[in-house]
Amino acid sequence: MSAAEDGRSVGQLVAAATTELSALVHEEIALAKAELRQDVKRGAIGSGAAVAAGVLLLFSLPVFSFAAAYGIHNLGIGLAWSFTIVGGVYLVLAAILLLLAKAKLSKVKPPRRSIASAKESAALLSNVKPHPRAVPKGRTAPEAIERMSRSSA
Repeated sequence: MSAAEDGRSVGQLVAAATTELSALVHEEIALAKAELRQDVKRGAIGSGAAVAAGVLLLFSLPVFSFAAAYGIHNLGIGLAWSFTIVGGVYLVLAAILLLLAKAKLSKVKPPRRSIASAKESAALLSNVKPHPRAVPKGRTAPEAIERMSRSSA
């Protein structure tokens, strides 16, 4: 169907298309907002559950430590030595985790490619100089600037 058959001018068709495109963009933005709200809600619930699990894990550590110490004590070892053994096991585990963390962190390197790219961009941009506009004959630079600013506004 052409514009002539529809009875609307090209200007009316462009206006209608612009209105529909604007409505489509607004609906897309509303959809994106709704999806983000839903994702933020899920993230908050997941974070809350992770924090609760961490707190429960932290509270369970002393309970299991006492249980281990009393379990070792039931094997015939003195109570003080039982707690010392459990504490020593924790120290050994902490040392192993610390060595693992040190090994992994020593492999972390700066982002060399990104730094090189940024330096290259900075070098290119430092050599760029603005091109001055030519002043028409018979005018001074302030007059030309004023005239250009009036015409662009």
